[in-house]
Amino acid sequence: MSLSGKCLCESVTYEITGSARDVINCHCSRCRRSTGHFMAATSADVDDVQIHGDTLVWYDATDEVQYGFCGKCGSTLFWRTSRRPQTMSIAAGTLTPPTGLRTTVAIYTDFGSDYHHYDDAISSYGEDRPDR
Repeated sequence: MSLSGKCLCESVTYEITGSARDVINCHCSRCRRSTGHFMAATSADVDDVQIHGDTLVWYDATDEVQYGFCGKCGSTLFWRTSRRPQTMSIAAGTLTPPTGLRTTVAIYTDFGSDYHHYDDAISSYGEDRPDR
């Protein structure tokens, strides 16, 4: 199954031709600030993600972490780390449904905002994440 997605203004579109991981919710402070809530993301092999458009901007949050967003509308689209250069995370809300994906894990929940209620049906990890 191939997946596709786009930013709000549709200047950046993308396709995932390989398999995509189920969704992980990340509540770390960088993800909260870049999305305005938490990052709900899938991931895929970099070679399986084709990005189209010329407004994609990469922001270096740290020496190891980058967030990709549309330079025109500001939509958060991607996340990548030099620790796993073969993988790219994709903001799940930018995917065109149906995705066939489901949310399976919440990570860094100790850093989430106090207004958010966590879903007891998914596994949660407070200060870290499981090896995945």
